[in-house]
Amino acid sequence: MADVPKEGRLTRFLDFTQLMDMASESVGGKILFATDDFFAPAENLIKSDSPCFKEHEYTEFGKWMDGWETRRKRIPGHDWCVLRLGIQGVIRGFDVDVSYFTGDYAPRMSIQAANLEEDKLPEIPERGVRTGAAATPEEFEAIAELKSDDWSYLVPMTELKPGNPASGHNYFLVNSQQRWTHIRLNIFPDGGIARLRVLGTGQKDWTATDPKEHADLVAITFGGVCVGFSNAKFGHPNNIIGVGGAKSMADGWETARRLDRPPILENDDNGILLVPGCEWAVFRLAHPGVITRIEIDTKYFKGNAPDSCKVDGCILTTQEEEDMIKQKWILPAHKWKPLLPVTKLSPNQSHLFDSLTLELQDVITHARLTIVPDGGVSRLRLWGFPSSICLLRPREKPMMKFSVGFKANP
Repeated sequence: MADVPKEGRLTRFLDFTQLMDMASESVGGKILFATDDFFAPAENLIKSDSPCFKEHEYTEFGKWMDGWETRRKRIPGHDWCVLRLGIQGVIRGFDVDVSYFTGDYAPRMSIQAANLEEDKLPEIPERGVRTGAAATPEEFEAIAELKSDDWSYLVPMTELKPGNPASGHNYFLVNSQQRWTHIRLNIFPDGGIARLRVLGTGQKDWTATDPKEHADLVAITFGGVCVGFSNAKFGHPNNIIGVGGAKSMADGWETARRLDRPPILENDDNGILLVPGCEWAVFRLAHPGVITRIEIDTKYFKGNAPDSCKVDGCILTTQEEEDMIKQKWILPAHKWKPLLPVTKLSPNQSHLFDSLTLELQDVITHARLTIVPDGGVSRLRLWGFPSSICLLRPREKPMMKFSVGFKANP
């Protein structure tokens, strides 16, 4: 068994299965400041797509590059930028990608972080078009109020490895349990970085939440996460618990067409397709609770929406979840409680259903969405109330998981 890298150290492997890019523009990440954007703006760091290279494309300032690239520094200091996370929470690791920056990548970098209260932040000037520009004195003055020099170091100054032209990933593990809202990326002294992926999970302060407040208990911003799925050919199930509405089919969960579809399809008396197979995804809720309403959106899926779906829930401890992941979620049938029976879906439409647990008051920790026979879903929302009877278990190591206690209603 390989040694686990120490916090902030370069590692060759990082488990992405339950982690989200908290800085991506697709979840609301935003560049607030950069010392210099001469060749390419810092906004490229948080693009949701992978970096690319256009061999013969140039701008008036030099070679076009798909990343953040500063000019060759000829004054004291080093370059740095500040970004606000779109998903605020616990950071598990970083991917500092220098793909295609073969002769001009930043040779060293460090990463700092802070947990800042939104209502106490200074007004930062909007950046606008930045290529060919450097930060103005007014921008330096505004960002100085954040005192980012003093932020906590999650990754100390470390050398970057370029890799091959199309794949220059540098992974770093982080063991902090704190909640973070902002990141400062330092490069020493200058150069280029294609992408910065801030990998982690959302976190909501449930102790400050009114237990009578209706919340989306599976929302990725609060800490919901997909922990298993049958197929994700064209889009990961984590997409459907993402921020806001879907932007396209690429922002949803879509499976391949099942090969066990009958040659000629038939319906039952309720208009449900009679097919043998299905696809599924299992989610750990951000907080144990009671689901009262279920929203399933098939927006953009016009010719490839599922015919029908169902939703089930269950209670699992930390150990049981780990066992289920190893067993590919072959869970005893009696564990699952129906939240939504088999229900017909329509293409390109938002569906809102009452949960079957509205009167049963069943607390769950995990939910399973099953679609028949295959297809795509853009969003899943599980509206309900967090349960105060489910307690977090003390842990020796930083984990993302919890165990629960359950008692019947008096």
